[in-house]
Amino acid sequence: MRLDKYLKVSRLIKRRPVANEACDAGRIKVNGKTAKASLNVKVGDQIEISFGDKLVQVEVLSVAETCKKEEAKELYKVL
Repeated sequence: MRLDKYLKVSRLIKRRPVANEACDAGRIKVNGKTAKASLNVKVGDQIEISFGDKLVQVEVLSVAETCKKEEAKELYKVL
């Protein structure tokens, strides 16, 4: 699954265009490397997101095309 879509489905970022902008600005890293929105996300990848001065690190536990709001937190684990 594309990184921008995963960020939206997992609700780490609310909208896909915002996820695209964050990737283009270099604020998202996957496994320690700056990532593009088109990068394929796999189980076990570590995603690092910079929100201003706040840093969020998560590990991908599962990948799903769609999920309910309540189940979104089960797609990743905060490190």
